[in-house]
Amino acid sequence: MAVSGAVVLALAGCGGSSGKKAAAVQAVHTIGQGEGALNLISWPGYIEAGGSDPRVNWVAPFEKQTGCEIKVKVVASAQAAVDAMSDPSQGFDGVAAPPEVSGRLIAAGQVAPVNPNLIDGYKDLQPRLRGLLKKNGTLYGVPFMWGTNLLMYDSQVVQPGPDSWSALFDPAQVRKYAGRVIMRDTPLTIGDAALYLKAANAKLKITDPFELTLKQLDAAAALLKAQHHSVKSYWSRSADVVNAFASGASVLGQVWPYHVDVLKRAGRPVTGVTPKEGVTGWVDSWMIGAHAPHPSCMYQWVNYMSSQDVQQQVAEWNGVAPANPAACARDLLKVDFCAAYHVDDRTYIDKVMFAHTPDRDCGGGRRDCTDYADWTRAWNGAVS
Repeated sequence: MAVSGAVVLALAGCGGSSGKKAAAVQAVHTIGQGEGALNLISWPGYIEAGGSDPRVNWVAPFEKQTGCEIKVKVVASAQAAVDAMSDPSQGFDGVAAPPEVSGRLIAAGQVAPVNPNLIDGYKDLQPRLRGLLKKNGTLYGVPFMWGTNLLMYDSQVVQPGPDSWSALFDPAQVRKYAGRVIMRDTPLTIGDAALYLKAANAKLKITDPFELTLKQLDAAAALLKAQHHSVKSYWSRSADVVNAFASGASVLGQVWPYHVDVLKRAGRPVTGVTPKEGVTGWVDSWMIGAHAPHPSCMYQWVNYMSSQDVQQQVAEWNGVAPANPAACARDLLKVDFCAAYHVDDRTYIDKVMFAHTPDRDCGGGRRDCTDYADWTRAWNGAVS
């Protein structure tokens, strides 16, 4: 295991909701002796210890190998993850953070910089994904699993088959399937509407669908508000998408590759499309708490979870793409799985507009963008 690397200083911003200045945090030089415990925040399915299926257990081998005993808090919302990581008294070492969480924790100084030299196989992870959690040149997370937001439709009902996000975001088109449309329940769905507007309305001058001025945000939110009357439901659980399409209750929607894969294998007449405007994507990354009580165990965990064998298990169990494409080597993952999820398709990955937490700082010295709070207000106004 690597034990060297330069110290990286965090340029910590303001603290969490209290507004207090967060103390500067340093990335560690070495991985020491494991502390014997590890407290983690995760989403369902990411940390399996045999409770769901006795054959699915990547916790026990880690505990045996390292002596770090794992305790997990499974969260169901981004806000719950942010709240837990922002409370040092709860003693969490790390979190599997989606884009809705990662940027907020970095801005609040609640996560520590990561020393990539201490992550075995870090350079084996997808190059595009590795740079997504850098802030001012400092690395704050290690990519774990990823996916894209696709357009899916029931080919027996939706004809002709659409090839554009206009099927969902053009009010006249989506109205054709009113009451049978399903959308993902997150403010970041605004980014998909903005991606459509990037091509459909050049006057808005959208470049990054997750860096929007107030005018651009209002335009995307207006599309979602007009669409709202046609939407049957907004989903947060994958099972809700599968059930809606399997029953015929939904025939058109914004989904993940997992849903297309599961429904096709079940014989449902669905088609998943990468629209001509492109797709947005998301990456869940392991982040280390700024106040982690067990940093050595946490680094050992990130090492372990980045390995090709564990990545294969997590990807297959959850139906997501692994950040380590070596998970597709030696037939660890089936060829059709790797192809369907574009695991090592760098040409495809380089075109994905990956989500990041909206921030007032647009880069290049501009600070006229809207932040996540603005997006949350706009989302609530559009779908309520």
